Amino acid sequence: MTQLTKQLSLEPNIEGGYYRQTWEANATVETAHGQRPLANSIFYLLTDDSPIGHFHLNHSDITHFFHKGGPIEYLLVSPSGQLQSVTMGADFAARQVLSFTCPGGWWKSSHLSDGTTYGLISEITVPAFRYEDHQMATPEIFQQLFPDLLEACQKYILK
Repeated sequence: MTQLTKQLSLEPNIEGGYYRQTWEANATVETAHGQRPLANSIFYLLTDDSPIGHFHLNHSDITHFFHKGGPIEYLLVSPSGQLQSVTMGADFAARQVLSFTCPGGWWKSSHLSDGTTYGLISEITVPAFRYEDHQMATPEIFQQLFPDLLEACQKYILK
């Protein structure tokens, strides 16, 4: 997927995969964490050389839009510890979706389905993404918050 990474000018993401911001609103909004742009969007790509977007949490809601490749599987953990899964792709018979929203305050991970070499999506974050509103999961955090989920989620937590 080097060609697609180059064509879209994507860079490595700290979560895994590759990304590039494509737009940010000029308007701002006051949040509990300070003033933020109203929204921003990115391209996000998982590839066979970087197939996992490791568990992380954002304060903002993030809506995901499937473009091509895939399927891409998401694991979501609510603040109360409810584990959910969503698969993005174009196979509606297999219950794949073209878009979904992960609420702010939920932990999220993504990975390529078995046999998949890449998956390209876009995300729009409202209010806009800022690294200070973002937290990477650790085994210690999951052990403390969700001890019953640690084993099921460990493969998708950055070591």
